[in-house]
Amino acid sequence: MIAALRTLFFLGLAIPVLSKPNILLISIDDLNDWVGCLQGHPQARTPNIDRLAKSGTLFANAHCQAPVCNPSRASLMTGRYPHSSGVYFLAPDLKKAPALRDLPTLPEVFAKEGYRTLAAGKLFHGQDQRYFQEYGGNMGGFGPRPAKKLSQPHGHPLWDWGAFPEKDEEMPDEKVADWAIEQLGWEHETSFLMGVGFWRPHVPMYAPQKWFDLFPREQIQLPKVRKNDLADISPYARNLTTLNHVAPTHSWITTAGQWKHAVQAYLASIAFADHQVGRVLNALEASPHRDNTIVVLFSDHGFHLGEKERWAKRSLWEDGTRVPLIISAPEYQGNKVSARPAELLDIFPTLLELASLPADPKQEGQSLVPLLEDPQAAWQHPALTSFGPGNIAIRTERMRYIRYADGSEELYDHRTDPDEHFNLLHQSPVSPSDRKLADELASHLPEREAPLLPGKSTGHEAFRAANDARKLSTGD
Repeated sequence: MIAALRTLFFLGLAIPVLSKPNILLISIDDLNDWVGCLQGHPQARTPNIDRLAKSGTLFANAHCQAPVCNPSRASLMTGRYPHSSGVYFLAPDLKKAPALRDLPTLPEVFAKEGYRTLAAGKLFHGQDQRYFQEYGGNMGGFGPRPAKKLSQPHGHPLWDWGAFPEKDEEMPDEKVADWAIEQLGWEHETSFLMGVGFWRPHVPMYAPQKWFDLFPREQIQLPKVRKNDLADISPYARNLTTLNHVAPTHSWITTAGQWKHAVQAYLASIAFADHQVGRVLNALEASPHRDNTIVVLFSDHGFHLGEKERWAKRSLWEDGTRVPLIISAPEYQGNKVSARPAELLDIFPTLLELASLPADPKQEGQSLVPLLEDPQAAWQHPALTSFGPGNIAIRTERMRYIRYADGSEELYDHRTDPDEHFNLLHQSPVSPSDRKLADELASHLPEREAPLLPGKSTGHEAFRAANDARKLSTGD
C-alpha cells in the first residue's frame, strides 16, 4: 500500500500541473458572416467552425473596430479603439503610433505572466515575430500566385480569384495548420498562448479545384443587392466607399460576367480555411491540452461581395463590420448564442479574466465573461467601428447608426431591414421616433477622436478623396 502511494506521488510530480488555462487564438483573414452558424450565405460550408460554436458561445452580433486589417488587429491586440490611437488604416504600424508603441500587446502581457507565447501565420498586420516568443513564420503569406492573373486582368496584384494551385499542400494555410498540429502534440512545461493565423479567404481568392467543385458555378446564389441602394445616403458616404479603392467596381464585376465566379471563389476559400480550422481542432481534441484550453476564433472584419453595390472591406455597414467570434472555454457550457453586441476589442479583457490575470482598467473593451455565463445578460455596451476620424458606426442589438465626417447620418432597423436597404433618416419627414432613437445612439459617439496619423494606404487615399470632394461641393 505504501509503495503504491509512493508510486502515485512520484507520478504526480512527473506530470506538470498548469495553474492557468492554455489559450488558442484562431484568426481567419477577411472572413465575413458567410459561416453556417451565422447564416450569412445559404451555401457556406463551415462544419468545423460550426462545431466549435457548439462547444462554446457564438457571439452572433460581433463587430470589428475598423473595417480593414491593420487597425482592427492593432485594436484587438492593444485594447484601444482606433479613435483613441489614431491608427485608422493600413498605416502606420502600431509601434509607430504614439498612443500604442509603449503598450504591451496581448501576447506580451501573457508572456510577462509566465505564458509561453508562440504563433504562425497572420495574427498582427505583419512582423508577428516582434510580439511572440516563438514565431513559426508566415508560411508564404498570400501566395502562391500564378505567373499571370486568372480572372481580373487589371488592378491590384492581389485582387484575383480562381482555382489555383493544384494541391492543398502548396497553400500557406495548410502549412500554418501543420505547424499548429505539431505544437499541440507536445507536452508544455508552462501554459501556452498559441496564435494560428489563416490567410484565406483574403484575396487572392485562390484554392485548389476540389474546393471550387463544392460550389458549382451555375448553382451559385448571389447576395441580395437592391438597385440604387446608395440613393438614400449622402454623397460623402458614397465617396468614402467608392473613391480611390483598389477593389474592382461592382459594375466591372457584373459586366465582365465574374460575379458568380468571384462568389464561388470566396465560398471555396472559406471552405478551404474551415478545413484547416478543423485539422487544428482535431489535433487539440487528440492532445493532452483538450480539457485545459480556451479557444477563441475570430475574423478581423467583414467583406462585401456586391452588397451595397461594392466589393471588399472598408465600409461602416453590416457587411463591412460583422465578424465571426466564438469563445470556447472549458469552464463554460457550450452551444450558446448571444445576440448582444460584442467587439473584437473585448477579446483581450475577456482572456485576462478567464486566465485569472489582473484586469487593465485602461483597456477600452469589456470582458465578455458575463455573456459566457448568461448570453442574455443585461448588456449596455454597443459596438463601435471607425473608418477615419468623424466616420463611426454604432451597432446595438437592434439598430445600426452611422455618423459621417460631413454630419450626414444613416439609421437601419435590423428587425425589419437586416440587409440595411432603407436609411430611416433619409425619409421626409423623418419620424420623431426614428430621430429620437438616432439621437440616443449618437450619445455613444466618442467625445474626442484622435487625428489621423500620417501614412500611405488605400484608406488614407479614400478618406482624403472623400473629404476633397466634400470641400469642392461646399466651396470650403
